[in-house]
Amino acid sequence: MFIYDICVIGGCGHVGLPLSITLADRGKKVIVYDISTQAVNAVRQGTMPFHEEGADEVLQKVLADGTLKLSDSPEVISNSKIVIMIIGTPVDEHLNPKFQVMVDSVNQFISYFRNGQTLVLRSTVYPGISERINDWLREAGLTMNVCFCPERILEGKAMTELYSLPQIISSFTPEGLQECRNLFGLLTDELVEVHPTEAELAKLFTNVWRYIKFAVANQFYMIANDYNLDFYNVYHAVTHKYDRAKDLPRAGFAAGPCLFKDAMQLAAFNNGNFYLGHSAMLVNEGLPNYIVQKLKTKYPLKKMTVGILGMAFKGDSDDIRESLSYKLRKILQVHAGKVLSADPYVTDDSLLPQEEVLGKADILIIATPHKQYKGLDIPLNKMTVDIWNILGRGGLI
Repeated sequence: MFIYDICVIGGCGHVGLPLSITLADRGKKVIVYDISTQAVNAVRQGTMPFHEEGADEVLQKVLADGTLKLSDSPEVISNSKIVIMIIGTPVDEHLNPKFQVMVDSVNQFISYFRNGQTLVLRSTVYPGISERINDWLREAGLTMNVCFCPERILEGKAMTELYSLPQIISSFTPEGLQECRNLFGLLTDELVEVHPTEAELAKLFTNVWRYIKFAVANQFYMIANDYNLDFYNVYHAVTHKYDRAKDLPRAGFAAGPCLFKDAMQLAAFNNGNFYLGHSAMLVNEGLPNYIVQKLKTKYPLKKMTVGILGMAFKGDSDDIRESLSYKLRKILQVHAGKVLSADPYVTDDSLLPQEEVLGKADILIIATPHKQYKGLDIPLNKMTVDIWNILGRGGLI
């Protein structure tokens, strides 16, 4: 009846491709559908379109085994028993969920859906969207099992965490729940079964909890700096062999395509009543401006060249989506004489070689904690803002 076991819609992205590879490595016949012909062709040739630790060898293996296929044609959706959709709910310029994205996605693919298929929603969605999609499909006369099974991987560690993390699974039908057990049971024995709306909230709570923790660390960092104290001396005192504080993160830019967005989605879901989330947003989004304002009080920035090291939103990644490094650069372009930037992973015509930035900058800001920065030989007399303390010299501005 079906040619493929699994079709992954949006399967060439940071969430879909690692999942596709791991399921294919477990022997399932997986077809990746993606609208990016360039990405499809690259993956078909055995090339990862982004950095993901441990993925290259497995990708080449499943391509050689024939368990992973790729297509930029949506017709393959009809030929698959299980359809995994990697399309989430973004927020608009007013920080409200863009429901139309999900509506358009379902309408785009509904002609390819078939009775008896299982649809697994994998990306973060606004609570209640899974149920609405389930209703839309039934109103269209389709008998499908709609499931919500959120991903919780750390970008760059997907090939490990897909196997090590418990998988949250949910469905509106017993048959769909069993399909999820069989599917994600290929990756782990740790399956957490809940109602779809509970699963939607669980994913939002997961991301927002991390976002709030980062905000706490960043607020502590600002307080220490304002009193001319090194946050990392205090941080060491708080966390050293003290288990109740071991989850306090280091200070640093908290951004990317998920955390900020999901905090705002949770606020919208609760009718705007989420003061803790809004406060976290103000702290995290305000850190770039805080750094610039602190530098302005100590240095004649208008006469100086500032170098930014790291433009990706997280360490050892090439992903620049919603990176606060770019926000920092925009602010500095107003207040500094000249702004230079570099990143060993990111391809961007505006970036310069790292050595050039190191040589020309009067002030350096390490904005992304790439591991290779730990070995940088930066003179002690060069002002360096190291909010992550990656050099081990402290984070005082």
